[in-house]
Amino acid sequence: QVQLVESGGGFMQAGGSLRLSCAASGRTVRNYAVGWFRQAPGKEREFVAVISWSGDSTYYADSVKGRFTISRDNAKNTVYLQMNSLKPEDTAGYYCAADLSVRTVISTTPGPRSWGQGTQVTVSS
Repeated sequence: QVQLVESGGGFMQAGGSLRLSCAASGRTVRNYAVGWFRQAPGKEREFVAVISWSGDSTYYADSVKGRFTISRDNAKNTVYLQMNSLKPEDTAGYYCAADLSVRTVISTTPGPRSWGQGTQVTVSS
């Protein structure tokens, strides 16, 4: 399994931007599809975006489509989530997760095998 560490969260006003990073160690992330998920207090965890190991395929939740962009730099063993036009409803803990295929990353049973510890994003109105 690969170890993942998220960073880049923080406080932002509505309409602003943040970029989250998911740094991998232990194994090279280039062999893995990587996704971003988020969970707000009192709500279930939800899928945000996923990118294939090659970067050729990306998928987004409807709620973030057109505002968020997932990308990867395999040379740096890092996956990014650029978040623009932030809204208060984007407030959540954001987690990256990895597994060998896009399908496995976005599946709920059993779900991806590697998870980061999360980074908090708070958007004020």
